[in-house]
Amino acid sequence: MHTRTRRTSLSLLSFALALSLAPLAHANDAQAPDGPRALPGSLPLIPAPAKVERLDGAAFNVRASTPVWASGEAAQRVAGQFTTLLRNSGGPALQITPGRGTHGIAFVLDPSLKTGAEGYQLRSQGNGATVRAATEAGLFYGAATLSQLLSGGSNGVLPALRIDDAPRFSWRGLMLDSARHFQSLDEIKRVLDAMAEQKLNTFHWHLTDDQGWRMEIKRYPKLTAVGSCRIPAGDGGRDPVTGAERPYCGFYTQDQIREVIAYAAARHIQVIPEIDVPGHATAAIAAYPELGTLDTPLKPLSEWGVFPNLFNTEESTFQFLENVLEEVITLFPAKYVHVGGDEAVKDQWEASARVQARMREVGAGNEMEMQSHLIKRLETFLEQHHRRLIGWDEILEGGLPPEATVMSWRGTDGGLKAASEGHDVVMSPVTDMYMDYLQTPSDNEPPGRPLTTPLGRVYGFEPVPDALARDKQQHILGLQANMFTEHTRSYARLQHNLFPRLAAVAETGWSPRERRDYADFLARLPSQLQRWQAMGVAYAQTPFQVELDSHDDRKAGTATLALRTPLNYEVRYSTDGSPVTAQSPRYSTPLTQPLPVTLQAATFFNGQPLASAASRFELSATSLLSRNDQQLAMCPGEGKLLLRLEDDGPADGERAIFNVNIFNPCWLWKDADVDGIARLHVRAGQIPYYFQLAHDEPQRTFSPARSAHGEMDVLNGRCDGTPLATVKLPAKPGADGFITLDAALPRSVKGTQDLCVRFTGDTRPTMWVLDTLTLVPR
Repeated sequence: MHTRTRRTSLSLLSFALALSLAPLAHANDAQAPDGPRALPGSLPLIPAPAKVERLDGAAFNVRASTPVWASGEAAQRVAGQFTTLLRNSGGPALQITPGRGTHGIAFVLDPSLKTGAEGYQLRSQGNGATVRAATEAGLFYGAATLSQLLSGGSNGVLPALRIDDAPRFSWRGLMLDSARHFQSLDEIKRVLDAMAEQKLNTFHWHLTDDQGWRMEIKRYPKLTAVGSCRIPAGDGGRDPVTGAERPYCGFYTQDQIREVIAYAAARHIQVIPEIDVPGHATAAIAAYPELGTLDTPLKPLSEWGVFPNLFNTEESTFQFLENVLEEVITLFPAKYVHVGGDEAVKDQWEASARVQARMREVGAGNEMEMQSHLIKRLETFLEQHHRRLIGWDEILEGGLPPEATVMSWRGTDGGLKAASEGHDVVMSPVTDMYMDYLQTPSDNEPPGRPLTTPLGRVYGFEPVPDALARDKQQHILGLQANMFTEHTRSYARLQHNLFPRLAAVAETGWSPRERRDYADFLARLPSQLQRWQAMGVAYAQTPFQVELDSHDDRKAGTATLALRTPLNYEVRYSTDGSPVTAQSPRYSTPLTQPLPVTLQAATFFNGQPLASAASRFELSATSLLSRNDQQLAMCPGEGKLLLRLEDDGPADGERAIFNVNIFNPCWLWKDADVDGIARLHVRAGQIPYYFQLAHDEPQRTFSPARSAHGEMDVLNGRCDGTPLATVKLPAKPGADGFITLDAALPRSVKGTQDLCVRFTGDTRPTMWVLDTLTLVPR
């Protein structure tokens, strides 16, 4: 279905966790109630350095003629990276000069310094600046700091100062899912560039899942020949001209993987591969059916959610996994190999007589112990090859080898337990570190997860739990942002999801806990936005846009307009059609305006606009009678899983987005003024229902259909009870994928009402979605 005019979109995760953790996703955000506020002596740097001292003396003015000095291969290599980064960040183009002079910028590698593995010293005075470090990595991070000081609006003016800096954590990571949606080599490299500029040092590469196997394995060519292609659901999986199947394919050859690893290493980023076991295995089983527990042939999935398909427990399958890991180890030099271990629904193992017999053979008392047996087997194999196993926190269940490292995603409790038991831990909780959740409640958010993880919440995350004993705190290696890509079809959407939140992750990973201050971070962020603009990083606009809450008085012909912005930057506005500038009126309290009215508003910091364009709102007596699905709420009651779902077509280009509760498709217009309203017009369409929810299936509460194809019901206040109006649904929508349904309201319905619109019946493999709800006067 397609042909819809408006906006952008979002996605989902482990459904069980999305439900159970939903109340947590809005708690404990870092707060800056008065907006951005720079601390005394603050510099426009992200992440904030450990120690900064402003010095008396003249500033150093960097121009295109300023020389860059470096001696030795490593220092010259870093100097070259510095000049490239500075130029790409909007600073001047500088030239490297071998040796050392008395004026200019110098990079000095001195192994006798006590700066640590990634630390550095930076000194600046009137005649120049010097970066020193004991290691090339430290020198590189010093170069990144100096580049920031000379860009982002500084005009190349460097104050006299001394910086002594080193990271708080050794693991400062980003996980990118290339299995659900595939990124090109150029896109991967651009992500690595942005990571390096923010001093992130670990790229966790999610290469296998139910929807695709993305890594070439020479010994098992079908893994990519079969497992790297799927047929997308609905119109997206068909050629728009011929109607033929249109596969979605992609994988990385081993040479391409080596290229990515080398590119990352040059930026001091380790690449951690993930081969997921025993769940998330559908693509592998589709390629080699003997790896599964069922006789039914499988295909790489075009659906999202949690699936029951697991690797079986045969010795031959264990050997297959070890053979795969052998090629992985040959390619990836990093110490760690990630084996997944998450969301392995055990239904097929429970139902398989052969798996149950195999459990008895190996002495596993239950299915979790069987999974633990597999993890221990792989851990032993990796240890024999001088590697360490890391997995999601489910690997704790059933027992864990002492050398295994835990990545805690289901909150922080798993990490706390693992660290208390002496395991190393990387904190990456779904509540704080998942970049595919929405950044804001804006209609302009692209596809992502159903909950909201705003910038303040990401910044406020503390990786070391207060409850962790002091002598165990060294087991917290650091933190990691996770970017799953179910609905992140494009690189533009990937950038939106990552930025600016990745800057908050970087500061938490690098800066001392006592140096972190959210209001100060927001004051430094606009300089980083300028650098990203120069670098071509398409960061999210939504955190810097203005949102409108309006309350209309139809009888008076007015509307009260309340403006809000997620990050509490200054808001300026106009209602007379003039462009919004730093001299426009500053918003402070809601505005009451006669209808019709066109309102424009924008956020500013130090007189500079933060979004690429002002937000524009056009309101009239007619427009206030309509709301789209994103302006409506979920109906109250049981069975809630709100998702922002993308349409299935067109095959290429932008698609419409729908907010829908897939457990109970029902939309709420709260406090609707229905005085004088005769009818409701509902524009509705159908999209594919492409979810498997494993053990969450019983939570569905579809209202039963009362006719052949179900009904659209209009109810008062809840999606249960006796409908105020009912319209029978057709078998399918019109040629454009939509249909307009007309429902007459009883004359007895007056005043302010909470109107619920629901669709009845289980219509899978498609589902009805509401596009717009319009009140029609008598």
